[in-house]
Amino acid sequence: MRFSTIYTSLTRKTGVHLAALVSAAALALVACGGGGTTSDNVATASGLRALPANFSTLRAVAYSPYRTATSVDDRANENVTDAMVKQDLDLLVASGFGLIRLFDSSDKVAIRTLRVIAANNINLKVMLGIYVNSFEYNNSLSASAKAAIMASNDEEITRGVVLANSYPTTVVAVSVGNETQVDWSFVQISSSQLAKYLKTVRSQIAQPVTTDDNYAVFAGKLPHHPAANQISEVLAQIDFASIHSYAMEDVYYSNFNDSDAWPDWDWRQSSAAAMMTAAVGKTQKDYALARAYMNSKGKSLMPIIIGETGWKAVDPSGTDRYKFLASPVNQKMYYDRLMAWADASVSAPGPKNIVYFEAFDEPWKGSDDKWGLFNVNRQARYAVQAKNAPSATWAYEYKTGAILYADSDAVFFQPAVANAAVTANRYTIYASASPSGEVRASTLTSDIQWDAFDGGTATRNENDAVTDLTGNTDGTPSLSIIPNPASYGWGLLSHSASNSTDNLSGFAATGTLNFSVKTQYVGAIKIGISTDTNDRSGAQAYVTLRNADSYGYCNTGAWCKVAIPLTAFKAVNANIDLRYLLNRFIIADIYSETGNAAGQTRPLNLDAIYFAK
Repeated sequence: MRFSTIYTSLTRKTGVHLAALVSAAALALVACGGGGTTSDNVATASGLRALPANFSTLRAVAYSPYRTATSVDDRANENVTDAMVKQDLDLLVASGFGLIRLFDSSDKVAIRTLRVIAANNINLKVMLGIYVNSFEYNNSLSASAKAAIMASNDEEITRGVVLANSYPTTVVAVSVGNETQVDWSFVQISSSQLAKYLKTVRSQIAQPVTTDDNYAVFAGKLPHHPAANQISEVLAQIDFASIHSYAMEDVYYSNFNDSDAWPDWDWRQSSAAAMMTAAVGKTQKDYALARAYMNSKGKSLMPIIIGETGWKAVDPSGTDRYKFLASPVNQKMYYDRLMAWADASVSAPGPKNIVYFEAFDEPWKGSDDKWGLFNVNRQARYAVQAKNAPSATWAYEYKTGAILYADSDAVFFQPAVANAAVTANRYTIYASASPSGEVRASTLTSDIQWDAFDGGTATRNENDAVTDLTGNTDGTPSLSIIPNPASYGWGLLSHSASNSTDNLSGFAATGTLNFSVKTQYVGAIKIGISTDTNDRSGAQAYVTLRNADSYGYCNTGAWCKVAIPLTAFKAVNANIDLRYLLNRFIIADIYSETGNAAGQTRPLNLDAIYFAK
């Protein structure tokens, strides 16, 4: 545990000896939590610690300072300074924010942020995070690895307790655990263990305590281990609920589809204004579902805040996933509507605050970046630009050059439009020979290219003239692929860089996807295609090839020809629509689906990749 920084910054400030606090916290953790409970198992407020009187009136935003880190692990290498944090906090105050949510109690972020606030008398309150990691459900963990995670959680809790007690007027609430209960969590923790952590923290601080999770958890849905998780155990240890709601993500991750009480929201509106009003309506519905469930559990007087919600200003997916959703203007429309609801909720039923996610872009998030009200260069986006005139300390993000965004730049759903159907008998993606009766994908769509999953999980040579071509009727060259797998596997695909589609509807009934392959790759491979759809949600389908009875596939080191009926893809995913072919050809190994051993790098050579009627 890195106590040196805490000791230096806190002992001098408070006169409290950290070792005594650490010892006390460790004893509490060994005992699985000290005393204290909200004791609110009936519809009364007994035992609940009240949120500060002005809590609902403070504009709230999630804050993290990372600017240059490009991956989760790279954050440890980024040099975050007090000056950087002060610049950020000054921008947030200038934006009208009075409350920030931190996600952990780390030396690099939490301790520094609280120190900067105190040293500069910055008018901000803090909802402090205590980030705990999973150790219960991973059977591959050794005993020592499990013990190390548990010890790290204990150390994080100790830091959080010390910070809450050392900055009692700045830290107004504490959240233990972030998205630990929902079934897609990366840090799954049983509700009984989380309840112990909550009880431990609550017994040692005076502030109200919560845990942050998807709204569905607080509405009785999506527990990751139902038999081992009873949300009531958690509700008995918190003073308020902090729920997450992302209408933008629920466009693609449907809620539950198990009853009419959990409908998807209709984002395919005829205008951006209608879509963004519907998006806030979805957020309000998520709150209402959580409120109703908690009421049914005797928690009608327990406050609820929205601990995370936001809207991407830019599509970072690289696949146009958010083409009809993400823009700085849409972000402003969502933010303005959300804040109007927050203001109305101060004196009416509704969340007691809304924490907007997030303050600044963070490149390490990759395809989940671009939620920031400021970009990574600390330029104000459209949602908050009007707070201040441009200056040396308040820079605007521009659409292009010196042109600002306007309301007319909002995006919204546009129906799919099919190009003219391919009439040729063969649609060729890659081949040396050019038989009569074919059309080349690159002729119809000029920006066809090969790309690896995640940018680098496979290297390729599109002009391999060295590999033995004996038995390959297509001649020289061939496409050679060398896997460079990530933990999940690898993949390579042929697609249009601008996501243009080709219309292969004439191939749908009797057509085949054909290719020649030469490899000694061990185990199965997956061949896929993807298409757009009328509702613009897209569809993809993979066929798994294992041996010679898989449409002619072999991995003997000799060339063999594969012909997969297009109806096989349709059988996998009925939503495949060949009027809108997007990813023309995908080859991949996803270990969780093929059962292959991880890390294989044996090469594969492909040739004569084409669709035939």
